[in-house]
Amino acid sequence: MDKIQKSKKYDLEERTFEFAQRCRSFVKKLPRTLCNREDGSQLVRASGSVGANYIEANEAISKKDFSHRIKISRKEAKESSFWLRLVDTGAIQLLEEERKELTEEAVELMKIFSSIMRKSE
Repeated sequence: MDKIQKSKKYDLEERTFEFAQRCRSFVKKLPRTLCNREDGSQLVRASGSVGANYIEANEAISKKDFSHRIKISRKEAKESSFWLRLVDTGAIQLLEEERKELTEEAVELMKIFSSIMRKSE
């Protein structure tokens, strides 16, 4: 991992943005079924909300507002993980691997937001 990638990994705004982008890219590759259209749409919304609420937290007007936004970011990361489990990859190995990586990132983001919540209380 080069220096630029390493610094990006710890820039949480950028990391959540990249997570949302990767989820969007993943959804575009899924088999076109009615269920994937609905579940993929939910994944796109939830994954984007992770970063959007984190940005809102960074602009919070009070400690309570900050804490609330961080909790929402954590909730949206957890929801993203749910939708990732639900979508149908059609047993395509590359999509299964991508789903696994995205799920791992969603879980890591949940842990990061949990840690931020604990430290801010």
